[in-house]
Amino acid sequence: MEFLCYHRDRSGSLALRYELGERHWAYMDGFEPELIARGPTLADDDTPTGSLHLVDLPNPAAARAFAFDEPNYQAGVYRDVLLRRWRNSLGRTMWDFPGGPTGGSRYFVLGLGEGPAADLAVPAGQDDLIAYGPLLSDDGTTWVGTAVLIVALDPAEARAVLTQERYATIEVHRWTFGGRR
Repeated sequence: MEFLCYHRDRSGSLALRYELGERHWAYMDGFEPELIARGPTLADDDTPTGSLHLVDLPNPAAARAFAFDEPNYQAGVYRDVLLRRWRNSLGRTMWDFPGGPTGGSRYFVLGLGEGPAADLAVPAGQDDLIAYGPLLSDDGTTWVGTAVLIVALDPAEARAVLTQERYATIEVHRWTFGGRR
């Protein structure tokens, strides 16, 4: 089962985040085979604002343990956690992305759904998609949104990958590849 785990940083926790950096990386290294994508979201000045992980785990209990046993979460770096089932519509990891880890601006687009499912199919002609897939209810049967990692010129272009009127809200965050690879 694939999951999206998005930890949002608590205001004033940057020093603690940096202090725990190696512990966070070591924890994530233990999940390397299961990681589909990972990396921080960033403010305009490159200050981390959160930590995104797309991960393939055996069940929801394992996903909750992944999210809440994480050292930064345990120490209070994060203010909240979004944990949702997700489907890897591209069938690859970020490390398989043909564009590689550098070049261009990268964004995490999070559309929280409203009404009937939207954007289930991978958009045609989108060579800049790093990861793409629907967010699902806990039992995996109901669409609740869409999560995308994309290379785009700016936040507006990144947002345009989703059908705007089909979402209650769409967030666009600067994002970069994470990890030691």
